[in-house]
Amino acid sequence: MTEFDVIVIGAGAAGMMCAAQAGQRGRCVLLIDHAVKIGERIRISGGGRCNFTNKDVKPENFLSQNPHFVRSALAQFSAQDFIRMVERHGIAYHEKTLGQLFCDDSATRIIDMLKAECAQGGVTWAHPCAVTQIKKTTDNRFGVETDQGPFTSQSLVIATGGLAIPKLGATPFGYRLAEQFGLPVIAPHPALVPLALAPTDGEPLQAFSGNSLDVIAGCSNLTPGKGHKNANKSGQHPRFRENMLFTHRGLSGPAILQVSSYWQSQQYSAEKKQPIRLNLLPDLNISSWLQENRSSKRSLAQCLADYWPKRIAQEWSAARGWTKPLAEHSNKDITAMGQALSAWEIMPSGTLGYAKAGVCQQR
Repeated sequence: MTEFDVIVIGAGAAGMMCAAQAGQRGRCVLLIDHAVKIGERIRISGGGRCNFTNKDVKPENFLSQNPHFVRSALAQFSAQDFIRMVERHGIAYHEKTLGQLFCDDSATRIIDMLKAECAQGGVTWAHPCAVTQIKKTTDNRFGVETDQGPFTSQSLVIATGGLAIPKLGATPFGYRLAEQFGLPVIAPHPALVPLALAPTDGEPLQAFSGNSLDVIAGCSNLTPGKGHKNANKSGQHPRFRENMLFTHRGLSGPAILQVSSYWQSQQYSAEKKQPIRLNLLPDLNISSWLQENRSSKRSLAQCLADYWPKRIAQEWSAARGWTKPLAEHSNKDITAMGQALSAWEIMPSGTLGYAKAGVCQQR
């Protein structure tokens, strides 16, 4: 069979979901992918357990040129709709922090679920199958030339993904095809990506590599105002409380991956680029905590070791010259400590690029 109602190119999560839905609505669907193993991005997600959705997802959690698109998309198919699908397939799952849902078992359960949904819709598969050419035919259909022969369809869906994680087969295929058909292409950028630091900032932190801290991360001094497409209800760019990981090249971990997209978004505005800002003791009223500990004979490092790995506490304090018992430090020192702990600002030099990015951002 070579003629279809719909051809979907790309059998990742989006491609399989699209093909399944089209098939279940009575369309004759062909799903093409160049890979031997389907769904590799799904397979590695969530440490191999697939963080398949967030039960508390809201439109304001998205960074978009058109925030109304997200609102419409979530209204048509919500996180709860996907959860019901997971439950219908008998997949056990659990909630981690911040509403994140993971499979109890392997991420392959989600891949198998999507394949089963495709089977329910009678989807035809072609993989591994390389697409060599796409063109419009004389009868206004799409002609798709492949190494398995030619196919045609009334509708064509490109679900080949972005440029993130090229080792899993990411290519610019979709962008090139958009350009071929005269569609405007917004320049892509890596997102959910670790941040690199310049040597002057990064070298003093290399001793911390492999250690993590619970932090609140945000972009410094960025207040877009209420109603701005990237602002929360208070008119601020969002802040994220999760772990931050020190690496030999900079900063990573969930908090940094989240804030990286907002930090990068500054390059599209006329504002001067600002550093990221970190609260390093998010559970404490830091000013009160410092004052309470001034009556003891302990140093800042000894106090911080109650919350941080001892090595980080010692070296972070020593790098700033705060080695004496807190009682011997001046009020000016105590104020500076509070500022550094509650609003530590550091300017990234860039990101670690597509090789380390979780997704691709275009805005």
